[in-house]
Amino acid sequence: MRAAGNFQFSGKWHELVRNLPETGMDYTIVRIVLNDGRRFDQAMIDSGRLVRIRGLPCIPFSEEEVVEIAATHEKWKWNEKP
Repeated sequence: MRAAGNFQFSGKWHELVRNLPETGMDYTIVRIVLNDGRRFDQAMIDSGRLVRIRGLPCIPFSEEEVVEIAATHEKWKWNEKP
């Protein structure tokens, strides 16, 4: 598993991400599903950029691996362990 780091959504996800309803000021909490079946239920998109996944130190995938993005609005305390 390679760490991709945070990234700005573009390509096929750009329009969907741009139109997601906000969870808070400029950010949305989403579920992301990858083409290999992995699922991340609490990921943060801020101003069109995937910036954080709950419980992980970095983002372990790239935009090309994403097959689903859905807003969940499930907030968490940043320093809380999952």
